[in-house]
Amino acid sequence: MSNPASITELYSSKDIQIQKERYKNAIESYKHYFGGISDGFRLFSAPGRTEVGGNHTDHNHGKVLAASVNLDVIAVVEPMNIPKIALKSEGFDESVIDINDLEVKESEKNTADALIRGVAAGFKKSGYKIGGFKAYTTTNVLKGSGLSSSAAFEVLVGNILSSLYNNGGIGAIKIAQIAQYAENEYFGKPSGLMDQMASSVGGFVSIDFKDTESPIIDKIDIDFSSFDHALCIIDTKGDHADLTPDYAAIPYEMKSVAQHFSVDYLRQICREDIMLNMDILRSEFGDRAVLRSLHFFDENERVDKLVHALKSSDFNAFLDSIKESGNSSYKYLQNVFSTNDVRNQGLGIGLNVAEDVLKRKGASRVHGGGFAGTIQAFVPMEMLKEFKMCLEKVFGGGSCHVLGIRRIGGTEVDKNSIQEDN
Repeated sequence: MSNPASITELYSSKDIQIQKERYKNAIESYKHYFGGISDGFRLFSAPGRTEVGGNHTDHNHGKVLAASVNLDVIAVVEPMNIPKIALKSEGFDESVIDINDLEVKESEKNTADALIRGVAAGFKKSGYKIGGFKAYTTTNVLKGSGLSSSAAFEVLVGNILSSLYNNGGIGAIKIAQIAQYAENEYFGKPSGLMDQMASSVGGFVSIDFKDTESPIIDKIDIDFSSFDHALCIIDTKGDHADLTPDYAAIPYEMKSVAQHFSVDYLRQICREDIMLNMDILRSEFGDRAVLRSLHFFDENERVDKLVHALKSSDFNAFLDSIKESGNSSYKYLQNVFSTNDVRNQGLGIGLNVAEDVLKRKGASRVHGGGFAGTIQAFVPMEMLKEFKMCLEKVFGGGSCHVLGIRRIGGTEVDKNSIQEDN
């Protein structure tokens, strides 16, 4: 059974008072919406994540380097003795799910209802207990931010069911796998496992998905602030609408190439297989599929280089690999803009402005799924003010988020720590 995390374990000292007020406001909102609260209420939190390396490798059983960040979705929860989940998210309609009916519903695709029903179904399918609860949630992981708000939400629901009905005994890896199942089968998005794993496990983590049932997790214990660089995520204000076919084409094309070799995933072959069969692969699948496959193998190697650089405190080598990753994503993976909307290339504009401001220092790259949304930059602290000003001049105030790395993933929160004096 896992112990609830103290608020001081989840947030930086300068943010503690703000976070306490945030939780207290959520409790008051719960009371107002549900008409009161019992002494047995519980608190939960699940963080967003940032992908550091391994762009579009996880869905082909590759390697990734990711980290949970200091933006999260939180929940105030009470169990119910009826088979119903009633979840109200701030700013959205209430979701009401009958947990005796856990079939996939086409009408729920791309909704919070689908995620909740899918997580409950995943628990039941895995042999775990489920039960009803009421919850009020609020988040600062902005939807479409590239920080995986949906994964954080799924991991949150998983932690609630684990704590309320399974004595908190379900591990972070299993919760992530159930969350991915919910997103794939119920929500209808063909995502890999990285988003859910980073949110669930917490901290800097390298993940090897060669065996997705037993992924190899390596938590990297470093003090990122010691490198004197800020991690920035810049929202380029791109519209994610109608981009699902662009996202889905990447794993589809990679897996198509793999299937030429009578296997399901690229991880089951090697780069030399592609090179030795280049002519027939280009003819059968097209050049983009071949380039995306080559990106996969090179990106896997870069993850190893990134991990080694961090463990060796060689930050210059780390930055070099980040730049290489961004270059490969732009040229070979080709997920910086949609070919269906070539007039809108906010990610490319962001990368150009970032490179101009950084003047060969730091590093920048496309962040996450790509096509629209966010870029990531590692910015020397002495350049942060200018960097933020220049990017926000292009994309608007508040578009450049300076983030911290959170060491703990999805968790129950000690409600007594919310009341404690600083």
